[in-house]
Amino acid sequence: MEASSEYPRVTTAEGYAVGHLDDLGDGPGFRKIRKGLGVTAFGVNAIVLPAGIETGFHYHDLQEELYFVHRGTIEMEFGDGAVQRLGEGGLARVDAATVRKIRNVGDGDAIYLCAGGKDGYIGRDGRVRPGEEQRVRQIHESGE
Repeated sequence: MEASSEYPRVTTAEGYAVGHLDDLGDGPGFRKIRKGLGVTAFGVNAIVLPAGIETGFHYHDLQEELYFVHRGTIEMEFGDGAVQRLGEGGLARVDAATVRKIRNVGDGDAIYLCAGGKDGYIGRDGRVRPGEEQRVRQIHESGE
């Protein structure tokens, strides 16, 4: 295992990378998850938006986006004037060409994750290793 020189607290090894949001930066703004963890199949960032701050309206040429609110409360305003409030655990999918902006309507920092991609879902392709029967099972603590 090794750490990236740009993100020294992110651990990388053959086939995976592990980190924490705080490993990718501090203060308000973008946390570059794709770059920090080496994600290549889609774009993904976390955004830390202070209370009372809003982004500008924007849209994309190609990528659909999925937003997930990790902390706080945001409002998403769309080009048609509709406004949706999302609290912790809230999700929104937005087509590329749909105009949107986001504002933090809570008292503290809002943290949301935005993943973007193009060209669709590849289908279920998860497999278990030979000799294993299932991917989910009860964990038993030692000594029980």
